[in-house]
Amino acid sequence: MYVGQILKADTANGVGIRVSVFVSGCTIHCPGCFNAMTWDFCYGKPYTEETEQMIMDELAHSYYTGITILGGEPFEPSNQEVIVTLIRRIKKELPEKTIWMYSGYVYDRDLVPGGRRYTPYTDEILDNVDTMVDGPFVLAKKNLLLKFRGSENQRIIDMKATRREGRVVLSPLNNVVSK
Repeated sequence: MYVGQILKADTANGVGIRVSVFVSGCTIHCPGCFNAMTWDFCYGKPYTEETEQMIMDELAHSYYTGITILGGEPFEPSNQEVIVTLIRRIKKELPEKTIWMYSGYVYDRDLVPGGRRYTPYTDEILDNVDTMVDGPFVLAKKNLLLKFRGSENQRIIDMKATRREGRVVLSPLNNVVSK
């Protein structure tokens, strides 16, 4: 896996102060994507043990609420094995940190057994994500007033409640707009 960018002290991609990791590689290619350079699976730098350690060291600072993993596309099958390893480490070493994930895939269609991006790692990833923003960016539904998402079709999902209840449970953040 490659990483296009790592943002420190990010407040745009989730609640609180976050470390945001933009993975590379996306086959969705949404028209109007704000991060089209990350469609290339080799954009940026290779994800290494040193990269992971830097993320962990940064995330360990007390002022961070958590990590956000976005892209590119975290749920591309070639990215999932690396992402699950990072998530396992975060849950073991920094269990108080929240995990947000953005995906252009639709949770209850593409990331479930039989879905087009379901792999042996998908369930473990989803079981450990606190909040997920799902759905492709749709230029015709672009709305700059939405908090934490770019288009009106995208959902902010409370993943803990969703996994527990077996149905999509939207986060209260789904109704928040910027002023």
